[in-house]
Amino acid sequence: MPTDHPRFDSLAQEVYLGLWRTYDRLRALEDELFAGFELTAQQYNVLRLLKAAQPESVPTLSLVERLVSRAPDVTRMIDRLKQGGLVTRERSVGDRRVVRVAITEAGISLLQKIAGPLEECHAKQLGHLSQADLKRLSELLREARRPHEAERSAWG
Repeated sequence: MPTDHPRFDSLAQEVYLGLWRTYDRLRALEDELFAGFELTAQQYNVLRLLKAAQPESVPTLSLVERLVSRAPDVTRMIDRLKQGGLVTRERSVGDRRVVRVAITEAGISLLQKIAGPLEECHAKQLGHLSQADLKRLSELLREARRPHEAERSAWG
């Protein structure tokens, strides 16, 4: 099927590859920021979710469902955060298979240190877009994800 963009097989391919390229460019800025705090973006996301759940701890499986992207080894990631004193982890008394995770004061303190630089990073990433453009982009991305999200996804 011919397209107005001969470099791509279809408009859908052009859009998908454009999303991928955009993710790569925006992620590079974030990776650099988090490396300065000895974190990955995924570890930051875990800390952010745990802070939002305070004062409750969160079951690991529930945490996995809320992550921005899939984490192949959440247990190892939680272990690293625990070793850094940023989270606590405990098995549920009622069901030993359930592991609950909570953020520590050190984790909260780290998030507070990251807040300003992260805001600057987001401004570098997307600050050139208007609020109306950002809102529309967010809506389009949500609509693109919708058929691929679990029924009750926090991202739906």
